[in-house]
Amino acid sequence: MNFEHVAGKDKGMIRLFALSTCIWCKKTRELLSSMGVAFDYIYVDLLKGGERAEAVAAVKKYNPSLSFPTLVIGEKSIVGLKEKEIKEALS
Repeated sequence: MNFEHVAGKDKGMIRLFALSTCIWCKKTRELLSSMGVAFDYIYVDLLKGGERAEAVAAVKKYNPSLSFPTLVIGEKSIVGLKEKEIKEALS
């Protein structure tokens, strides 16, 4: 999978699985950017074929309900825009 990288302070592996049309996904990206942390994100709905299947399988590993945004910080997953939980996980 080809994640887009956003530069910032290294806080370990941070991956955001998002949909390009999802307002909560956009707000989660904006929150991470405003915190100045480095993270990778991917728009699952824009992927095709095998790459899309791989991304869906990765999301299901952390979030069996396959809802978005799914944010993975190390091995911890946060589903939805849970600002307080995200800030605590990255503090």
